[in-house]
Amino acid sequence: MMLSTMVEKAKGFWQDEEGLGTLEMILIIAVLITVVLLFRKEIVDLIQALFDTAGEKTQEVFE
Repeated sequence: MMLSTMVEKAKGFWQDEEGLGTLEMILIIAVLITVVLLFRKEIVDLIQALFDTAGEKTQEVFE
């Protein structure tokens, strides 16, 4: 009985257009978090390289 109630609520949530917008946002956020976690080291390396390059260019300007 409780399981069937939960299934009916889940079906209602899935069919509700307002709920679908919320579901889409949750899925997008979940995908973004997953991508960041999978490529964390590469992202950190890229940002570090960008800061290093910016620092070098700044030094060139002031020399």
